Amino acid sequence: MGRFLIRAEPPAKADLIVVLAGDWRGRRILYASELVRQGYAPHALVSGPAHHYGINESELAIAFAVKRGYPASALIPLPLRNCNSTQDEAELIVPELKRRGVRRVLVVTSDYHTRRSGRIYRAVSQSVAPELEVRVAAAPDAVFRADNWWRYREARKTVFLEWVKLLTSLVGI
Repeated sequence: MGRFLIRAEPPAKADLIVVLAGDWRGRRILYASELVRQGYAPHALVSGPAHHYGINESELAIAFAVKRGYPASALIPLPLRNCNSTQDEAELIVPELKRRGVRRVLVVTSDYHTRRSGRIYRAVSQSVAPELEVRVAAAPDAVFRADNWWRYREARKTVFLEWVKLLTSLVGI
């Protein structure tokens, strides 16, 4: 069940990296920042749909990466309004990628989130920006491990929630 959730590809050169929101531990932003440092893309667009204590998540994520030595100039905040799901996020980000002339994007998310987010981003790009090549790279999660997720309470919750989201997204809920 844990392994099925993972459908990631090795990173490849892209015009832009997109960091999906929803990682409170900072693994996604740090992995994306490292990919920028290694030359996979010149910049990372950092999604930020939520406000925590009046601060957008993209601002928090960028500050987290900068504090760990990554340059702020490589990280572009993308505050999103009315965004409550990966589907909403994709429907807002893909048109922005098209507006920016992006042809190849590397989407960075948590490993357990790669199958669902990849499916969603590819579906949205087919209808909005068919020229967009979407590749999904996995940032390893701090708790989830595909081979022994059932041993840890937080990992069990992650697997349960991701499976619920995967199944409900298939039927449009």
